[in-house]
Amino acid sequence: MKRNLEEHAARFDEKAGEYDESKSDEYHACANLVVEHAASESDDIVLDLGTGTGAIALALAPDAKRVVGRDISEEMMAEAEEKAAEADLTNLEFDRGTFREPNYDGPVDLVTSNFALHHLSDDEKREAVAVIADLEPRKFVLGDVMFFGEPDPDDPFYSPEVDDPATVGLLADAFTDAGFSLTAVERVHEQVGVLVAERSPTAVDATAEE
Repeated sequence: MKRNLEEHAARFDEKAGEYDESKSDEYHACANLVVEHAASESDDIVLDLGTGTGAIALALAPDAKRVVGRDISEEMMAEAEEKAAEADLTNLEFDRGTFREPNYDGPVDLVTSNFALHHLSDDEKREAVAVIADLEPRKFVLGDVMFFGEPDPDDPFYSPEVDDPATVGLLADAFTDAGFSLTAVERVHEQVGVLVAERSPTAVDATAEE
């Protein structure tokens, strides 16, 4: 991580009020794909990590049993809570949490995240995926900055001073090592994409038998 949690939180607290309007077409395309691939159902509990102003959480809430949003920015979550109240959505809960310490120990069916994991180093990403796997969701849908090829150092989509994107290959390996199978890859931009990882039937069956 190129900045510590407090520095990242302060940066996003400052951006909260104008965050939604400042995002790129690629961000919104990723968000739409994450929602589409998550496809929450009426009995699903969704954990949205790096929930920000609630783009994913609010979109999934109408079809889910419960959506739990976690972020490090209090101001971003305040924006999400305000939007949830305006939409009269009562099945959402927002609180502080990180990828490696989600601050949640209840059942989880789906885990989602959009444009947040890339702030972690590669080793931290692997740790985060392992933590998420331990929550035993059936599916993890990740939209993020990621490299499909060699990034152009003269035209980075991301901010090198604060962001640390991984290659698609590294992310795929992290999912596989944690017991997931990569079931879909959506390329939005050469440096932006959506990955869908699902737990193998044997892993799900083993959990059910315990």
